[in-house]
Amino acid sequence: MPTPARISPSATGSTNPPSAGGGSRILIGYATRTGTYGTSADAAAHFTTADLSVGAAVVDGIGHSDALHTLVPHVAVTAARIAAVSGAPAGLLTGGGMMSTADVDGARPNAVAVVAHARPGSPTTICWTGDSRASGWDGVRLTAYTVDQTVATYLLEAGVAEEIAAGFRSRLKGSLAEVVPETASKVLIPAGQLVILTSDGIHDQVLADVMEALVHQHQDDPQALAEALVAAAAADGTGYRDDATAIVLHPGSGLHPGH
Repeated sequence: MPTPARISPSATGSTNPPSAGGGSRILIGYATRTGTYGTSADAAAHFTTADLSVGAAVVDGIGHSDALHTLVPHVAVTAARIAAVSGAPAGLLTGGGMMSTADVDGARPNAVAVVAHARPGSPTTICWTGDSRASGWDGVRLTAYTVDQTVATYLLEAGVAEEIAAGFRSRLKGSLAEVVPETASKVLIPAGQLVILTSDGIHDQVLADVMEALVHQHQDDPQALAEALVAAAAADGTGYRDDATAIVLHPGSGLHPGH
């Protein structure tokens, strides 16, 4: 089994060697920062195949426990590798299968996740469960392509006032332990866009206009962008700051405004 690509608190990394074929390839940046709890339940991984297909996953563990902290990095690595070879839905569902059964001691860790499959010149397939997110940047605007699987989303779709629904943002209607093909959400991000995968420690704690400004500033440097997004995640009014993780997939050539 390969060593899980667990990123230590405040660590960053980028693996973008030249393409073996000399052509354009997807450039990848990632970063993570442990929250105020002290031990991170986030994990991220990416894998590029010989034909330049990329699988990437951000997994956000629910709660904190030794069993969760041990399992989540393995889930991220497995989901990313399976996604690169067999597609984003397969990556997400395989990760879900790793969390679907309690162990002999009764522990049943759970998480939410967003998984991507990308290939140069093609749309990026996103598959997710829970409130991890994927966004796309076309060089002009930042677009959220995922919709949180939460009670708040359900209430808003039912016409409940936003100020009431907001109180249910942390109530999940989807997670890896329960995901099946029918509940795994899927969307395509157009070819040529920069793709950003985030745990809620970023998109819940970084204002949308701040996030967009950071993307505009660092759109040509995926590693710098991942680091900036993680660094921008601030503590809330109580001093709590969640684990924050981002993976950035740059198309490796010019962005395509308006696609």
